[in-house]
Parts: sequence; structure tokens; C-alpha cells
Amino acid sequence: MFFGCESSRITGTLRLLRQLIQVDISCRALTNADATFSFYKLPFWSGTLVLIFLIGCRLNFRTLELFRTIAERRSFSQAAAVHQLTQSAASQAIQHLEESVGVQLIDRSKRPLVLTSAGQLYLSGLRGILRDYELLQRDVRSTGERLRGQLKVGTIVSVGLSYMPEASEAFAKIHPEVDVKTDFGASDRVINLVREGSVDLGLVSYPKSTKHLQCIPWQQEPMRLVCSSEHPLAKQNEVSLRQLQALDMIGFDRDLKLRQEIDQYLSRAGITVHVEMEFDNADSMIRAIQANRGIGIVPEAAVRRETANGSLRVVACRELRITRPLGIIFRRSGKLSRAASEFGSLLLGRPIDSEKRQRGNGGKVATDGQTIDSQLATSIVA
Repeated sequence: MFFGCESSRITGTLRLLRQLIQVDISCRALTNADATFSFYKLPFWSGTLVLIFLIGCRLNFRTLELFRTIAERRSFSQAAAVHQLTQSAASQAIQHLEESVGVQLIDRSKRPLVLTSAGQLYLSGLRGILRDYELLQRDVRSTGERLRGQLKVGTIVSVGLSYMPEASEAFAKIHPEVDVKTDFGASDRVINLVREGSVDLGLVSYPKSTKHLQCIPWQQEPMRLVCSSEHPLAKQNEVSLRQLQALDMIGFDRDLKLRQEIDQYLSRAGITVHVEMEFDNADSMIRAIQANRGIGIVPEAAVRRETANGSLRVVACRELRITRPLGIIFRRSGKLSRAASEFGSLLLGRPIDSEKRQRGNGGKVATDGQTIDSQLATSIVA
């Protein structure tokens, strides 16, 4: 049992180092340096011997972390302070790294510092490698222990405000030593955070699997017609779509997929509304609807508090049948941390690892316009 566990850790380390060597080779090729050596052409055990040599002689993950910090802060002095080094020691470490790679990574002639083309390529590959290395360390430390550490979740605003408080509270009861951090942003930003490894997983609407990201359908969120308690529609128990004709409406930004879906739905029904204001998030829309600037069609979960306290009214409309697909996204490369796997499973109400395998082997994937299976729409916080 012990050997099997250690073997998997070694395999993970070898995979990371293989990736790092490939980044090294790419940087050399970019500057016309000697790039004829191909690590992947070596037999497995020969490659392993090379990796062991690299561990002892060439690679220092602290130096790689230092390079990443310098690139992000664009300053040797600030990065040195973060890593508790003198500026001279930081400069020497990066100089040795550049000598090892065989190319210049940082242009020191400019202020603030900038990366060379080779440096940008190196950083791009390095971020994912360091992320996997940190996950590997976390997994090793947590083996046989209670789950602890930090979990970072990226989410679009409406989903984060509607579901993360309850999900985080439920997760804390199970894993009290895990610190859950939430990073809010627009869909594009959440996708970028996941791709670059800044967050463990992301929660988005209209999720798509791509070359770099895998998505797992979470739920179909109903959209509801809402208005202020002062609006004329608030006095009616039920309305038809025809009654929305020419009314003032608060809408999502027209570049958002949800706005386009709503516009198309109303257009097919022959309904024209006057969009008084547009916002890129549901929370701002809700504030405008509360101020009685117009009606709105918003996610049901986003207005639970407002409908409970009476500041907003959900108006029944049987003809309005719009749902917003929600999904969990994560990087295809590497693996989910234990904390991310447990949190994703909590949201889904089923093991996320089995979903990953199913989706990776040709299972259904949620894309724009596709329907998520109803059996996949159940979770502890839905």
C-alpha cells in the first residue's frame, strides 16, 4: 500500500518535470538555440535518470516561483521581499535560471521590468507546472490527514451571490480546516482564472468544454419575470407575454448569452419591449428593478431575498419558459485538488471524479443551446 502511494507521487513529479523540460525546449527553439534534444524520444527509464539528474542539478522550484513573482510584480526588489531574499540573491538566482535555459527571460533595460518573448513563453508554461506542483505537495501533505488548506473558486457574480454562501457553509461543516476563497468576475474572467490555474474551479453559465477546459453540467436555473412592488404588474396574480408588449425593461448587457436568449425568446413570441437600462450582472439589475425603473427577467435564485422581504414581486407567466444552464469548469491538464474535488461533489450532489471520467469518455457536454439532463440538475444547494 505504501509503495503504491509513493509510486503515484513519483509519477506525478515525473510528469511535472517532463512538462518543464518541454517548456525549456520551446524557449530554446524560440531563440534558435539548440533544440534538437527531445526528452520524449528517450526510453522511459532513461528519461527518469535524466529527471533525477535535473532534480539534483538543474531545477529549483523556489527559483521558478521567484521568476513567476518577478514576472507578476515586474520588480526584482518586490519579488525578493516576497520570498525573503536580498535583491542581489534574487538577481543571481534568475541569472542562473537564464543560463540553465540558455536564453534571456527578462529585459532588464526597461522599467518596470518586462519579459522577453522567450520569458513570456516560459511563464505561460510555468504557471500550470507550478500549479500542479503545489497540488502535488498539498496531496502528499494531506494523505491520511484531515482535509485542510485553501480552496479557490472563481464564479460569475449572480451564481456566486446565489449559491456560494450556502455551499461554503455546508462545506465548512464537513471540512472546517479548509479556507474557501471566492473570486468574482464576468464569465471571460472566470474562464481565464481557471485556465491559468489561479482558481481551482469555476462556476459559469452556458458552460463549454474546450481544448484546455472541461465542464460538468450542474443545473438548469429557471428565469422569472419580476417587478417592483410598486409596479402595476405586481397587483396581478398572472400575466401573459402579450401584456409585456412595449413595457420598460431592465436587461442584461446585450453581449451576454443570457440577454441574447431572452431577446430571441420574446422575438419569437412577437413581443417588443423597451430596454431602459442594461447591466452585466444580475445584482445591479435587481437594484434597478427595485427602484421601479422597469420589469426584468432574472435567475430565480438571484431574487430569493428580495421576494422574501417584499421589495420585489415574482409575476407568474406560464408562457415564459427560459432556463439558464450552469456548469463547473476546470483545467483538463493536471488534477483537481482533494478540496476542489470534495467541493465540486458537494455542489453536484454526486462524485465529481466519476463525472470527469464520463464526460472525458464521450458523455454529454453542455454547450450553447443544448439541454442538460434533468437528472444532473440536483445538488445540495440547488
